Order: sequence, then C-alpha cells, then structure tokens
Amino acid sequence: QVQLVESGGGLVQPGGSLRLSCAASGIIFSPNTMGWFRRAAGKQRELVATASSGGTPTYADSVKGRFTISRDNAKNSVYLQMNSLKPEDTAVYYCNLDSPNFGQSSWGQGTQVTVSS
Repeated sequence: QVQLVESGGGLVQPGGSLRLSCAASGIIFSPNTMGWFRRAAGKQRELVATASSGGTPTYADSVKGRFTISRDNAKNSVYLQMNSLKPEDTAVYYCNLDSPNFGQSSWGQGTQVTVSS
C-alpha cells in the first residue's frame, strides 16, 4: 500500500507563487507516473500536471507556462511549482501515483490552495 503526503498549500495573492510537495512511501512499483490533480468547489477533479518516471511532463492548457512539475525519484517525491497564480487556480490539489502495469493507483489527502486578494 502506498501513502502520499502533500504539503505546501495555503493562501496567496493573485500573481504570487506556491510550491506543493508530495512524498510517497510504502511499496512503490515502477515504472509509474506521479502527478497533480485539482478539484475546485462545485467542479469535477481535473488533471493539472503529470510526470512519468523517465518521460516528458504533461500539463493542462490552463497552467502551461505558469506551473512546473518535477520529480525526485530517489525520494519518491513530486513537486509542483506554481507561479503567476490566478483566482481560478483556487482548489484542493491532490497528488497521485499511478502504476498501471501493477494495478496501483494512490491518492493523497489533498491540500488547499486559495488565490485571493
């Protein structure tokens, strides 16, 4: 079983920056993809960014050029640097680890990001 622990959320003004972190522990299969999803109030969960163990990151169009995902495979961790934040980025952000070859998909508890003046 995999446990994912997120940190780094909070309240920030429009135009500001935040960095989210997610650390995975437990039995982790490779290859895998780690990523970030978010759910805004009243909306469905949506993909923000993903990074596979050795591939090119992918981003939602709404965050391209503003957010950067990175991984530290030695630490089983994934990060999301969020710059130029907008009020529409306000959501609960969830970390995900997915190893489809092994039927493994795990989620963190979520961290709140609020962008407001």
